[in-house]
Amino acid sequence: MLTIDQLTAPTPVYDDLAAKYRVLEGELSAAATGDAAADVVQRWDTIRREFETWSSLVNLRFNQDTTSEQFKKDREYCDELTPRIIDLNVRIKRLLLAHPRRADLERRFGPQAFALWEADVMSFDPVIQDDLVREAKLQAEYNELTAGAKLNFRGQKYNLSGIVKFREDADRQTRHDAEQVRWQWYADSGAQLDRIYGDLVRLRHGMARKLNYRDYIELGYKRMMRIDYGQRDVEQFRAEVRQHLVPLAAELRKKQAAALGVEKLMFWDDIIHDPQGNPAPHGEHDWMVARATEMFDAMGRDLGGFFRLMVQSRLTDLKNRDGKAGGGFCTAFPSYGLPFIFANFNGTKHDVEVFTHEMGHAYQAYQSRQQPLLDYLWPTYESCEIHSMGLEFLTWPHMEKFFEADAERFRRIHLTQGLLFIPYGVAVDHFQHLVYAQPEAGAAERHAMWQEMERTYLPWRDYGDLPHLPGGGFWQFQRHIYMIPFYYIDYTLAQTCALQLWVRSQKDPTSTLAAYNALCSRGGEAPFQELARSAGLVSPFHPGCLRDVVEQAKVALA
Repeated sequence: MLTIDQLTAPTPVYDDLAAKYRVLEGELSAAATGDAAADVVQRWDTIRREFETWSSLVNLRFNQDTTSEQFKKDREYCDELTPRIIDLNVRIKRLLLAHPRRADLERRFGPQAFALWEADVMSFDPVIQDDLVREAKLQAEYNELTAGAKLNFRGQKYNLSGIVKFREDADRQTRHDAEQVRWQWYADSGAQLDRIYGDLVRLRHGMARKLNYRDYIELGYKRMMRIDYGQRDVEQFRAEVRQHLVPLAAELRKKQAAALGVEKLMFWDDIIHDPQGNPAPHGEHDWMVARATEMFDAMGRDLGGFFRLMVQSRLTDLKNRDGKAGGGFCTAFPSYGLPFIFANFNGTKHDVEVFTHEMGHAYQAYQSRQQPLLDYLWPTYESCEIHSMGLEFLTWPHMEKFFEADAERFRRIHLTQGLLFIPYGVAVDHFQHLVYAQPEAGAAERHAMWQEMERTYLPWRDYGDLPHLPGGGFWQFQRHIYMIPFYYIDYTLAQTCALQLWVRSQKDPTSTLAAYNALCSRGGEAPFQELARSAGLVSPFHPGCLRDVVEQAKVALA
């Protein structure tokens, strides 16, 4: 059994890879049968898996220690090389899209790969290679800036991940004071954050124009591999959220204020739903891992065996520490068929949520590791998030292991926050559409756009005397806005599907878990709405889907 320290991948050299790709191109052009063409595709896929494994290792190590000069140098080399490798892959994809044996290849590998390759071809040209390198550098600058934050609070130093735990403190004054410190850092860093984002917006708009798109919105949808829906569908979903969920969210916020005994719910109250404070897991890292082992064993051999593999192979990094990048994510090393979970535990209930969330991604990647193409290892992002958010709800029956007598409080709060999240997620998406429709806007105008989104989707928010936030600066906290444009709507689409899994699991947990396992095994072999249907889920773009979920949630939270 391999451990993370034993996973290696040779550092690619462009000239060597280019030579291999020239051979593949020649053989693909000469392939007279479907079998001959498929053989070339599979050898190309092996090369891509090796590169992806190396890239994942490089980026993981940098995120684990952003202060390491060697890891930074390796990441910079990866950032420089990746657009050139994209160019090599796009040339192969163009040949495949126009290949005389395409029908044979579609029967062998499925039509989804060709839909994905077409999106790739339409979102890349060598003319934007240098722009992609510049984009990666700006993203890394944001990552390093936020990872390097040092916050002094009541005699202790914290990073941005560490200080967040005070948001869930039972003492209101502590919550307020910690938020003062956190958002003062954003105020002090606001000019840098504005400059980085402004550069990214202009750069991305420039790439879109070079590729003959009207704006980055069109290009962004291609880069996100939106295969079976478009901007109009997303607008329809946002309208559903405004109609059905924003009113419910406002009602939930009023109940929250009453439960807390406060006349006015302030921003520093918004994730506290009980006068006792939110429940927290009753142990730290090692205790959490032991409880998780028990939980996944109880959920079946597949999940139990997989989690034991993750622990024994040390395929998790969950402890918060200085120099470590914030947030949580799952990556994978396709040459080995193994995933990796990255998170920052801070002693709050969020540790359980982010851990089960990323575990859903990891489990799906492992279950679909035998898919014939790298393109199918992961689905497109909104489908990926069904696995992660779905597992958050499917683990509900086992929350006593982490919270003991507080488990039911955790479940109610988790459901409440899941519902409250959707308007926020939609606000993030709508904000980005406004930004990229007006790429010439300045920093003040972008902050005004965010304020408009808060009035529309989050009208209950009151920042009081906190710095930076009243002027429309909250969005700078959301790293997805900088790192992966237009990703955030995917969480809300998936949450709508995950809530359907929750409803079903209340009635028939066994068949719901079986449907979830089957969905994970399919990986990315189909587009979002087809995958959702295959698991018995109604597409979020279907009229009334959100209304039905809301009604079920109202009953549960009555």
